[in-house]
Amino acid sequence: MATALPHPPRRIPLIGDVLGVSPKTPVQDSMRHAAELGPVFERKVFGRSIVFVHGAEMVADLSDEKRFAKHVTPAISNLRPLGGDGLFTAHNEEPNWRRAHEILAPAFSRNAMQRYHPTMLAITRELLDTWDRGGEVDVADDMTKLTLETIGRTGFGYSFSSFERAEPHPFVAAMVRTLRHAQRKAIQPPVIGPLLSRKANQRNEADLAFLHSVVADVIEARRNDPSTEDLLGLMLNTTQPSTGAALDEDNIRHQIITFLVAGHETTSGALSFALYYLARNPDVLARARSEVDKVWGENPDPSYEEVAKLRYVRRVLDEALRLWPTAPAFARQAQVDTVVGGEYPMRKGQWALVLIPALHRDPVWGDDPESFDPDRFSPERNRARPAHVYKPFGTGERACIGRQFALHEATLVLGMLLSRYDLRSDPSYRLKVQELLTLKPEGFKLDVSLRDRASVPA
Repeated sequence: MATALPHPPRRIPLIGDVLGVSPKTPVQDSMRHAAELGPVFERKVFGRSIVFVHGAEMVADLSDEKRFAKHVTPAISNLRPLGGDGLFTAHNEEPNWRRAHEILAPAFSRNAMQRYHPTMLAITRELLDTWDRGGEVDVADDMTKLTLETIGRTGFGYSFSSFERAEPHPFVAAMVRTLRHAQRKAIQPPVIGPLLSRKANQRNEADLAFLHSVVADVIEARRNDPSTEDLLGLMLNTTQPSTGAALDEDNIRHQIITFLVAGHETTSGALSFALYYLARNPDVLARARSEVDKVWGENPDPSYEEVAKLRYVRRVLDEALRLWPTAPAFARQAQVDTVVGGEYPMRKGQWALVLIPALHRDPVWGDDPESFDPDRFSPERNRARPAHVYKPFGTGERACIGRQFALHEATLVLGMLLSRYDLRSDPSYRLKVQELLTLKPEGFKLDVSLRDRASVPA
């Protein structure tokens, strides 16, 4: 964008806009700047310039697939040692992106979702077995166990034995360190940074080696199975419909890593935020629970179709993802010389970062966008809003392929928790958002106890 853009005050030559910000909270710092600087602004850090966009009209322009496409930012490029040319980290011109997308699309069809449903139910019951003991639970830790186990078993036929462990699987610890390493690398001085982080780089190499060894175990366990009923079966045993080409072994490893990481981190955060807002809004909780009781009654085995009937519970999820979209940004690159928002020119090849939490607080959402109101997603209010103002799963052909998988899983889990437990949170807790690749509440705990079933309608 050639036009001079607003930027944070107190910019320091060579260093940039670093005063008053934290390397641990780049998204929340950018949200604060967005509220102060308007719908488009620039931040510079050690010579790197990033243009942030969050105005509804401009995001609608950036969502135009004829003029813009996904851009792999430097921060996402730092994840290439982990995800390679997997769906999330691939460049548009890399052939394995479209090849994998075509091969894996059947894994997210309605028929596939119906096949996954019994496994999702079984894993949710493993969570219930631990919560039935009552007392305090660490919400984000338990949601991480649940969602990692779900993508592992449904996608790859592989169990991490998550609920048999006192601590999370070592895969999770290595993944968190790798994501944190990539985040730190994104804000280090480009020349001095690598010299300062030699020990961290060595640790990161060890973590990457461990993560890839887990993936090798996943593949080996399925090597002689010709099934194509899940993600791994499709990767190993099918070809791209349009060309007949298969995925190479390196790409299969990258795709597995991508789904294991992104496929559980985003959903665990969404569930954790939804539970936070339910516990803090008793009227919303009561209404959501009433819907579950009405639709499911005391049925311990809700069907795939019955989950889809929890429309208010789904609104709770939608609203939690509005306030805290767990994948908080996506970048768009101009494919032609163009103008954004009728005012800001972009040359072909330039890119901008859409700051989703700020977009989700645009004035189109009303006078009090910080309040938690699931009825924002009623059918009539959905119809009244402009297009492209709700983007928790990205946009265009590079949007999240697993959106329906995540939403079905999260709605099922919330329904079962609301049906079974009373949920209380510490009133002194103040939401603290942890930032890695994704967002999730940090230190949020619930006190859970079994409901009095006498109050449940027959």
